[in-house]
Amino acid sequence: MSPDPEPFMKVILTLNHTAKRWIALGVSLFMLFSLFLISFAVRPIDDQAAQATVYIPRGTSFLAIVNILDQAGMVKHRALFILLARLKGAAGSIKPGEYELATSMSPWEITDKLTKGKIKIRRVIIPEDFTLKQIAGLLVAEELVSEESFLSVTTEPVFLTSLNIDADSAEGYLYPDTYHLYRGMTPQEIVRGMVSRFRDKVTPQMLERAKALGMTTTEFVTLASLIGKETGYTEEKAKVSAVFHNRLKKGMRLQSDPTAVYSLTEYRHIVRRKHLDNDTPYNTYKIRGLPPGPIANPGIDSLQAALNPAHVNYLYFVSNNDGTHKFSSNLAEHTQAVLKYQNKRKKE
Repeated sequence: MSPDPEPFMKVILTLNHTAKRWIALGVSLFMLFSLFLISFAVRPIDDQAAQATVYIPRGTSFLAIVNILDQAGMVKHRALFILLARLKGAAGSIKPGEYELATSMSPWEITDKLTKGKIKIRRVIIPEDFTLKQIAGLLVAEELVSEESFLSVTTEPVFLTSLNIDADSAEGYLYPDTYHLYRGMTPQEIVRGMVSRFRDKVTPQMLERAKALGMTTTEFVTLASLIGKETGYTEEKAKVSAVFHNRLKKGMRLQSDPTAVYSLTEYRHIVRRKHLDNDTPYNTYKIRGLPPGPIANPGIDSLQAALNPAHVNYLYFVSNNDGTHKFSSNLAEHTQAVLKYQNKRKKE
């Protein structure tokens, strides 16, 4: 006798009906959660618009990045944020760097900014005639490098060779200009960019002119650095250049005050007589000819002046105590100018 199929059909129909209910419930829950996740993704973290700057170092894991964001107040629901980032493929695509974020942004906007690498750019102005140490100070203040790492790179022989710098340091070759830098850049990247700017400004024609004057590139840049440290007035630079060129031709010591205090840590912007007696390789009161390398990083006006001295017979100059100088062709004139300067100093 064949079994009656009707009870089995009832069971199957019941199971199907139950399964459909569970499926419908599951779909409903999925849709509700999806809507909740979408709402979470597009809504601002809060309405306070609090801002924060976060830094994500190279090699930081995704969960460590979430911790950084959480500590900065940029994560409202940690688990949902992690889920959202993984679903949109952001978890493994976040770029290192420094970011400016705000709680008025949504989690979607935050992950979007991090994956697109929309990092904070720092505008750094390197003034003319700054030394390596002064430039390092600016970069340290912007939290871009440590002084030790920057100065170490600028004196590393192999790195200097790769930059085609035939000198003991990059002093003189870091072109003074405005740079757009970001945290996470290596000291090598920063230095390379500044040297590249120098190469853009110092043309092959300028280097040929230096050669015609009997100067190597290092000597040319060294002379320009002396000119820049002696005067900030563009109108005077060619005259200062002429004084140095004329003294070099006559075999006279250059006697440039800035060379006497180069690299001295105790120097406080005023050159004293004691400084002139410092026995250093750069002190042109002690040595003949140019120092062994630049004493600062000159701008284009000083570089041009080094190659184009004024057609004058000046051998001396002294400060007028207002930033300008009195130029003289002989020692007697110079002595009178010095006395006038000293008397002016005493009256102040």
